[in-house]
Amino acid sequence: MRDTSTNDRYPSDRYPSKSRSSRGKRWGFTVLGLLAGVLLTVVLYQQRGTAEIESEVVSFDIIDDSTLDMQLKVTRKDPSQDAVCVIRARSRDGSETGRREIFVPASDSSTVVLASTVKTSQRPGMGDIYGCSFNVPDYLRAP
Repeated sequence: MRDTSTNDRYPSDRYPSKSRSSRGKRWGFTVLGLLAGVLLTVVLYQQRGTAEIESEVVSFDIIDDSTLDMQLKVTRKDPSQDAVCVIRARSRDGSETGRREIFVPASDSSTVVLASTVKTSQRPGMGDIYGCSFNVPDYLRAP
């Protein structure tokens, strides 16, 4: 009767056995991958997780074929800084038909509600906010 143990089936010179060093490498790469994932998560959260300025459309009214009135709410973490928001009018098919920059002056309150009018090139269907920033152009600031 022939012994069919593992050592007889797989000659050691042809098929090396798993050593501790290969298991150690596998664990090392696993830990390295996990650390890289945690680091990436922290960096992305710092960049995108906490918005300095948040904005939302409170309401919009279509006045006529070339005019849209909008109210927007802007919330800043630091209300002592001036800001600028770009609002826009869009037609029913979603294309942009008008755009305007709105100066958001520094205030005591972190949340302010502003109203503005956007002139359009065709009948507006809705109004939205393109974005807000603390990088206010000089031409929007009072002289």
